[in-house]
Amino acid sequence: MDEALKLKAEQLAGDIAAQAQTLDDLNGLIRTLMKSALERMLDTEMDVHLGRKAVAAPPPAQDASLVPLAPANRRNGHSQKTVRGELGELTLDTPRDRNGTFEPQLIAKHQRRLTGFDEKILSLYAKGMTTRDIQDIVKELYGADVSPTLVSESTADLDAEVTARRQRRLGAGGPIVYRDGTVVHVRGENGRVSQHTMYVAIGVNLRGKKELLGLWLSESEGAKFWLSCLTDLKNRGLQDIFIVCVDGLTGFPEAIRTAYPQTKVQLCIVHLVRAALKYVTDKDSRVVAADLKKIYQSATVAEAEAELEKFAEVWGVKYPTIVKQWRLRWADIIALFDFPPGIRKAIYTTNVIESINSVIRKFTRNRKQYPNAESALKLVYMAIHEASQRWTMPIVGWKAALNHFAIMFEDRLPKSSNN
Repeated sequence: MDEALKLKAEQLAGDIAAQAQTLDDLNGLIRTLMKSALERMLDTEMDVHLGRKAVAAPPPAQDASLVPLAPANRRNGHSQKTVRGELGELTLDTPRDRNGTFEPQLIAKHQRRLTGFDEKILSLYAKGMTTRDIQDIVKELYGADVSPTLVSESTADLDAEVTARRQRRLGAGGPIVYRDGTVVHVRGENGRVSQHTMYVAIGVNLRGKKELLGLWLSESEGAKFWLSCLTDLKNRGLQDIFIVCVDGLTGFPEAIRTAYPQTKVQLCIVHLVRAALKYVTDKDSRVVAADLKKIYQSATVAEAEAELEKFAEVWGVKYPTIVKQWRLRWADIIALFDFPPGIRKAIYTTNVIESINSVIRKFTRNRKQYPNAESALKLVYMAIHEASQRWTMPIVGWKAALNHFAIMFEDRLPKSSNN
């Protein structure tokens, strides 16, 4: 805004303030101002349209004076149109032309909502509010009635965006990929509501920043399902993964070794400890947690194995399930010992994706069930999209980790990152 226009706005604000006695008066004056400004802008558009519209010349005749001139296009009154916006509903007098060729740019012919209004509805929808909640809030804040159809129309473009995001091309290499799932309830084609899991894959790129790689919805998990997910990533361009961090997903280690044979699998230590403590009494939990910490914070694999044996000697009789689970999963627990401390900090837990799951749960807690799979995918995508607005910085300790990757995976790093 230039200084002259800013000065006029301040003068106008002073005049409005002198006339308004209450907030309702102020809102009424602002609505009148908005209505007048929009109508004048539309009239200006019509003036430009009529001034630039070329009129076709009549065909040549023997006597031009006897040929009637084609009538020039001209104004043809106004028609009323109600639009919704942040100030509520406004009824505008929109100009018409005789030929019906006027196509306004400010508010298109069939546009019924001002720019920004859809974004407000979308934001409310993204935060997990139901259609009824949105109707009530919009009515209360803006004095505008919105129908379920309008909410659906506002979110319709998301379907294409979600599809495009799930099908987008990926980079050739991903240093770290985190995978986890969140339970949602979805109504199937048979009309029955069943429990599904929304699986999320978050990658850390060579700049150390998080990005959404994929979303999948399934009623069950297993090696076959995971192989299809990994094949999807590979078909979209992700040819290599250095390390994948998971929370004990059934069949995943087998699938990852088929699709990406060179990839290291690291089970989330935090989840392992949390699962182990379910079997421990409150009296012993602090000591057991401390003894488990000695295992995963060891300097080497040999030291970790020795600590596991010590743990088995002390707690094996009282808590045999813990020892059994850790021994069964040992191959995927000790992957972190292949890396120096700089990388271990980035891979020993799936907290990166857990924080995203907490955002998803916040957005979905108001929805007990989803009418279909597309609806669930759309809302979860919106939750992640909102969370991603804060993904502006590399993960903690990324520079140190990248230096180690550059040495350990020199032959696997994309060429552009070696420069």
